[in-house]
Amino acid sequence: MPSPRAAVLTAVVLVMSAIGASPGRAAQRQDPLDALQRQATAARKDLEKATRQLEGREKDLEGSQRKLQTTLKQLAAAEADVNRVRGPLASLANASYQQQNAAGSMAVFGTGDPEDALRTSADVDHLAADQQGLIAQAGQYEKRREQLASTAQDLQSRNAVAQTKVEQQIQDLKTKSADLTRQLTAMMNKLDVSRERRLEMACDKSLAADAKRFPNGLIPDKYLCPLPQKGRELRADAALAFYKLNAAYKRRFGRDMCLTDSYRSLAEQQSIYARRPAFAAVPGTSNHGKGQAVDICGGVQISGSIQFRWMEANAGRFGWRHPAWAYSNPFEPWHWEFGTE
Repeated sequence: MPSPRAAVLTAVVLVMSAIGASPGRAAQRQDPLDALQRQATAARKDLEKATRQLEGREKDLEGSQRKLQTTLKQLAAAEADVNRVRGPLASLANASYQQQNAAGSMAVFGTGDPEDALRTSADVDHLAADQQGLIAQAGQYEKRREQLASTAQDLQSRNAVAQTKVEQQIQDLKTKSADLTRQLTAMMNKLDVSRERRLEMACDKSLAADAKRFPNGLIPDKYLCPLPQKGRELRADAALAFYKLNAAYKRRFGRDMCLTDSYRSLAEQQSIYARRPAFAAVPGTSNHGKGQAVDICGGVQISGSIQFRWMEANAGRFGWRHPAWAYSNPFEPWHWEFGTE
């Protein structure tokens, strides 16, 4: 005969089946925080994707702007060419009408000296030929100038439209992300969500894999999650595991764990190594720089203390360990690491 507990569980499963929902799905529906958190995370990722697209478009715009600048320089040169031929054109036009002792090609039929008339006529014909050449050249310059002006105007217009469109897209996504974050915060306040739960929800574990690709001590802020201890941070996966470790420690000792160090930037590693090289890894090699190590105080730093023995017995359940080297070379009972061999 089944126990009362088993009978109750069976009844729950039958009810769930009758309404077409699994216990897991029901739990999801009953936790609006998770749903809102997923929306906020999705909005953040959309914003990051759009930002990357913006960076790509900005490069395209830079290329277009360079083309515009080149076009404007060519336009200025074309206008200079037009201005250069205007003077000679005016001079030729003036000279063709002010030739003395000539009446154009008809002068050869006049009463003057035929030789002078022929010479004058040749001069006028020569001037006319030069004038036609300059007119043709001026026409080419003007046509080029008009084409360049049109190209420059088109580039300016398209660049302005593209820039405005991208900026508006980014602004819309920022607004959406900010609205969802406000909604999530308001809901957590209304439900009186604990600090540990808030930290967990704000820490996106999907960022942990990407955080591993950055050089030691150069992990961007977005890939680090804050710890309960003010000013302390770790890589997302290490932080999420630390939240659980800290909660267990707090249940045992009635207080949060005491930390003296966590993630160290490369600059911090260099500073510490300069001050006490015997107690710090070479800058760029520390597990602190990977965001997966902490230095603990509050009793844990004393080998053999109750706190230290508790850590030895329980830290492993949460992925944390005291590395073998820290027992002797150098001796660092306060140093604990997440996810290392």
